[in-house]
Amino acid sequence: MNSLHKKRWGILILFVVAVVTIISGFWLNDPVISNRLKGLGTVMIFFVVMPLFLLVESPRKKMKDYMLTEENIKKMQSDKKGSRKS
Repeated sequence: MNSLHKKRWGILILFVVAVVTIISGFWLNDPVISNRLKGLGTVMIFFVVMPLFLLVESPRKKMKDYMLTEENIKKMQSDKKGSRKS
């Protein structure tokens, strides 16, 4: 098993732990602990699992290509004009 597969499995395990944490928060009757578990699971997904997933799955992507810069806006406008003429 290479390094990429290990990272993917690690991310999957973290995701499953976060989902189980959220589900266990719904099952508990104590509102304080229940809310904390649901919040912890949500934070794990959005601030731990999602960034790790993005780092592993798109290691060589240029973030500049996905930002709305003037250059990219002009490129999108020229692409739209080119597709209308067809």
